Amino acid sequence: MTSAPKPSKYRPVDLAREHGLSTQAVRNYEAAGILPAADRSASGYRVYTLVHAAALRTFLALVPGHGHGVATAVLAAVNRGAVDEALALIDDSHSELRTDRLTLDSVERAVAQAVPTEDIARQFLSVREVARRIGVEPTTLRSWEDAGLAPARDPATGYRAYGPADIRDAHLVHQLRRGGYLLNQIAPIVAQVRSAGSIEALAQLIGEWRERVNTRGRSMLLGAAALQTYLDKLYA
Repeated sequence: MTSAPKPSKYRPVDLAREHGLSTQAVRNYEAAGILPAADRSASGYRVYTLVHAAALRTFLALVPGHGHGVATAVLAAVNRGAVDEALALIDDSHSELRTDRLTLDSVERAVAQAVPTEDIARQFLSVREVARRIGVEPTTLRSWEDAGLAPARDPATGYRAYGPADIRDAHLVHQLRRGGYLLNQIAPIVAQVRSAGSIEALAQLIGEWRERVNTRGRSMLLGAAALQTYLDKLYA
């Protein structure tokens, strides 16, 4: 049994229903350049075609891997004939994903080498004592406060007082700095460690982070297939 042929003309509501969208969303997508400009019927209504349907499917396939903004820019570029610009945007997204994966690998290695809090004596150490343990200068350790490693102050002396969590995080920052990461790149990682509460809890977060990275990679593959199909339809 052969399937019914697809219609060659669509109303906004037809495209909207296929994806669970509102007709206004479809109109907005056309205004943003995601869909090519539609012809109008004699009565003034928009008339979409198979090309518009393919454009919408492509956009929705690109969003999970590249985000709404990039997906919009890619379709807008393709629809005005700037295919090289669209492909460059795709390249940038893949480069960003590669950077995320490398960062994740570095964090995973650093966490594996960090000293668990429970293995650190329950005492507060001075900046000089912590610097000596890690093998850096006290001035270096002070500069790491830009990465969120800001210990409490001893109320009696006003000097920095590093507790077990501070010492653990100092080891983590040291490993990441050795890996070439800047302090502003390390800061959110330290924040994650502190919100997780322990290295062990962070290890679980890293697993979830890796799954998100892999999911995004797979989504990019699906988006690439849809984009290629759309380009074939436009330039066949």
